[in-house]
Amino acid sequence: QNGVMSGLMQMLLLKVSAHITEQLGMAPGGEFREAFKEASKVPFCKFHLGDRPIPVTFKRAIAALSFWQKVKLAWGLCFLSDPISKDDVEKCKQKDLLEQMMAEMIGEFPDLHRTIVSERDIYLTYMLKQAAKQIELPRASESEPRKYIPAVVVGVVGMGHVPGIEKNWNSDLKIQEIMSVPPPSASSKILKFVLKATVFGLLGYGCYRIGHRTVQFVLSMPATQSYLQRLTEVPQQ
Repeated sequence: QNGVMSGLMQMLLLKVSAHITEQLGMAPGGEFREAFKEASKVPFCKFHLGDRPIPVTFKRAIAALSFWQKVKLAWGLCFLSDPISKDDVEKCKQKDLLEQMMAEMIGEFPDLHRTIVSERDIYLTYMLKQAAKQIELPRASESEPRKYIPAVVVGVVGMGHVPGIEKNWNSDLKIQEIMSVPPPSASSKILKFVLKATVFGLLGYGCYRIGHRTVQFVLSMPATQSYLQRLTEVPQQ
C-alpha cells in the first residue's frame, strides 16, 4: 500500500521490534500504551495520537537516503543481533549517553536523523502547542467578554524528542512542508525501471529455461516417444 521500499523498510523495523521484544520481554512503545490506560482513568480526558503518520515519515526518510545508504541501512537492520539488557535501556535514559547515541546516528545517517527525529520534533511540538491552547468558555451573549481557562496537557514522548521539543517550543512552526512526500528524482525513476526490467527479465529467462528443459525431458521419455511414433504411423496406414 505504501510502496515497495517503504514496505520493506517497515518489515525490517518490525524485525528489530521483535528482536527487542524477545530480548527484554516487552514491546517498544509500552509508554504510550501505559499513557492510554492512565488517560482512561481520568474523567473527560481526551486521548490524542500526536505523532506524524508513519507512511509520511517512512516515505520522506526513504526519499532522503541515497541508494547506497538504503543498502547500508537495510544490511544493518537485517543482521541486527546484538544482545540488549534492561541495564542498557536504563543507560539510554541518561541524557549524556542518549545525546551520544543521537550524535552517532547523525554522523552516519544525517538525512535519516533529519526526517525521523528532527522533523518529528517539529511536528510533536506543533501538536503539543495546539493541545495546550487556552480553552474558551461558552458565552451567554455576544456582548459578554470572552473568558478562557488553561488547558491541562500531559505529553508522552520518547526521550530522544525532548531536546528538540524544548528547542522548538518558542518558534513559529509550520508543518505543511514536512507533511509532503517529495517526488522521486530522475535517477531514482531510472534505477527503479532498470531494477524492474532486470527482475522481470531474469524471471522470463528462468521460465524459458525451465520450460525448455521440461519439454526436452518429456520428449525424451519412452512413453512420449512411443506415442509420437504412433501418431506419425497413423497417416501412413
